[in-house]
Amino acid sequence: MMRTVVGWHVDLEFEEDSHRTRAAALVRLPDGVEVRAHGYASRHPSDKEQPRVGEEIAGARALNELAMKMLTKAHDEIDEASGRTSHPLT
Repeated sequence: MMRTVVGWHVDLEFEEDSHRTRAAALVRLPDGVEVRAHGYASRHPSDKEQPRVGEEIAGARALNELAMKMLTKAHDEIDEASGRTSHPLT
């Protein structure tokens, strides 16, 4: 049996101000396709500043959106290859 090792690299970038964190996620697939997603976190004015927490929340939301886009992409490819509508991947 032949095994193939494949890897994906996901890039995450953050922009922050005193109340909001924005995360941008990007994965480049071996076929050259790039899939992008974004996530946001807001700090309540009464909360103390914790930039790392904002990054974790915004990053997790961006990765969650990226995961959903990848599931949709795979679902569309299954439909295209089979010529029929498949069950949603969740």
